[in-house]
Amino acid sequence: MGDDKGDGSRMTERDKLAIHLAEETGITEEQARGLISMLGTDRNSLLREARVLRQQSR
Repeated sequence: MGDDKGDGSRMTERDKLAIHLAEETGITEEQARGLISMLGTDRNSLLREARVLRQQSR
């Protein structure tokens, strides 16, 4: 199904958020997970910091 990670476990909301954040901002999923760990799940804060991170890595 669409929610499977491939290993039989289901994706958490944080997993889904990391994937969407990475797709939307151009950062890696690993970077997105790091931001979520530091900032929590506030979408506006995550988007702001992800954009800053992307600019710094260029």
